[in-house]
Order: sequence, then C-alpha cells, then structure tokens
Amino acid sequence: MNRLLEKYIKEVVPALKKEFGYKNNLEVPKIEKIVLNSGVGRVAKDEKMVDWVEKNLTKIAGQKAVPSKAKKAIASFKTRQGMNIGVRVTLRKDKMYEFMDRFISLALPRTRDFRGIDKKNVDQNGNLHVGVKEDIIFPEVSHERAGNIFGFQVSMVTNCGDKAAAEKLFSLMGFPIKK
Repeated sequence: MNRLLEKYIKEVVPALKKEFGYKNNLEVPKIEKIVLNSGVGRVAKDEKMVDWVEKNLTKIAGQKAVPSKAKKAIASFKTRQGMNIGVRVTLRKDKMYEFMDRFISLALPRTRDFRGIDKKNVDQNGNLHVGVKEDIIFPEVSHERAGNIFGFQVSMVTNCGDKAAAEKLFSLMGFPIKK
C-alpha cells in the first residue's frame, strides 16, 4: 500500500471525521483524480517538440500522456482543426498517490523561490490547482535539453464541495499550504 494512501486511511479520515462531524467514512472528502495538463502553445507547429513534451509528461506522471487536439481552427492563434495543442494525463488510484507523494516530497521543495501553496489555489468546489513553471523540478526529466523547459498545470479533484474541508484535507495530506 502506498505511503500517502496509508496516511489518508489512518490519520486523515479520523481527523476529518472529528473536525467536521462526519458520521460515515464515505462522507469524508477524498482526492478522486489528478490531471496534468500542458498546452504546447507556440511550439504546436513543431511536431518533434510536441512529442518531446508528451514523452516528458509521460515520464513525470508514470502513465501515457494523451495529446489534445484543436476542435476548430482559430486564425488569430494560428491553429487548424485537429492540430495538437496540448498534452494531458489523468491519474487515479495507485498512480495518483504515487505521483502525489513525489510531488509533495521531491518536486515542490525543488521549486525555485517556493514559499508554499496559496489558499486561493483551492476553488469553491474543493479542487486544488497548482501551476508548475519548470518540468525539471521532477527527477525523472533529464536536464540535457535545458532549453526546452515546459510548464504544466496540476489539478487535484476532490469529491467535497466545501473549500474549508478541502483545505484541511490537503494540509493533513502534507501539502505545504500557506496559513
């Protein structure tokens, strides 16, 4: 069993039940999935760069990344219908907890000028969104091609519709949320 999953079952569930008065374990909020999303932006025309971003996001997530295609052509963005404009990965269950553990313990401390995750990153539905500016904070990514650094968004989706409960859930799970 994963370390964070064990922590959730043994520590977080009882603490949340006590604080918010949940009567059943199924009422307690939990993280359902993690979505990693990267828009390739101005390098969308370069197919090799899109493949490189897809390959590195696959290494980071530990699961195959899927390219996102444009639904329609937009002349001002210089996109055509069916053109690859992004890459995304959805993680659930064991891979989700594995990624979350690496994200909290390895990647966030390696982020430049990191002071903690702001409370405003938790939305009204209880989901946490964190922007990662550089992919090289993950040890899986090689530093050989340092000129091709890309950023991506990490969205952690919960099943609670309450911001306060979600903030408490994330802080108990070990996320460095600012006070």
